[in-house]
Amino acid sequence: MNNWILATRPWSLPASFVPALIAFAYAFWSVKSGITYPGGMGWHEPLSSWSVPSWLLGIFAVCGAVIFQIAGNLISDYYDFNHGVDRAGTFGSSRMLVNGVFTPRQILNFGLTALAIGIFIGMLTFLFAGPHILWIGSLGVTGTYFYYILKYHALGDLCIFIIFGILVPLGVTYSMTSTLDWHIVAVTAPIGLLIVNILHANNTRDIRDDGKASITTQAMLLGLKCSKYKYVVYTILAYAGILACCILGILPWTCVAVVLTAPIAVRNTKCMFSAHSTDHPEAIKSLDSMTAQLVIAFGLIQILAIAASTITHTP
Repeated sequence: MNNWILATRPWSLPASFVPALIAFAYAFWSVKSGITYPGGMGWHEPLSSWSVPSWLLGIFAVCGAVIFQIAGNLISDYYDFNHGVDRAGTFGSSRMLVNGVFTPRQILNFGLTALAIGIFIGMLTFLFAGPHILWIGSLGVTGTYFYYILKYHALGDLCIFIIFGILVPLGVTYSMTSTLDWHIVAVTAPIGLLIVNILHANNTRDIRDDGKASITTQAMLLGLKCSKYKYVVYTILAYAGILACCILGILPWTCVAVVLTAPIAVRNTKCMFSAHSTDHPEAIKSLDSMTAQLVIAFGLIQILAIAASTITHTP
């Protein structure tokens, strides 16, 4: 059982549940503050005679996001192994296929099963939240399954930002409110950029090995020097994005507390700039997990800051 859990790459799951929980918290804050959803968030009855509390639909959406990422991890591992991206001597992946723990067919079937469960949760949400879940979910399913193709053609970073920075939070807030609130894109774009940096750190480390597999990532196109600058720019934009949202009133001022994570960001930046050659990627072999730590810390503070403002807000 432990190997089955490891195959899902549980250490990567903050990429889905952190932006989902930010959206969950934001939906309540926006109602309490009167910024959006003037009708409040009561009970949903758009397509079904049954009524479900909005918070429960939000939990369904959060769980669905995590399950979709698990499916994407497994399916990506399957194709990466088959295309020679993951092999002996490379970094990354769950290593379950490289080490012969499972067969490719087992991993693919596991991934497709998770994808089916995610679709089932999405359909349940659709019945109670409304029709926009269909196109949000359809884009999510497409990006989940075909992510490996996009990654092989230098579009993986864009795909990850769209899925985790836009679709996941948009789906969570819509599930809870039956309203498309595009403010959420600004709210979760900062964490989306940091999530992209997880992938970018991984791809920068793997420039040499990915080249041998005849694929093209954005890090390969940029080269090591520009990849370093991209990592720094995305990190700075994440903090600037939170500040902009606070200034515009899209987020409460308590969210500026994310600056407390700056030491982690500085540590990660120093690590990125310690790489001097793509032939010796060992210096940044753990930068993807270090960036995931920043995502967790940054996201947790943003969630707590929103929640604190929601609790203390008086109309």
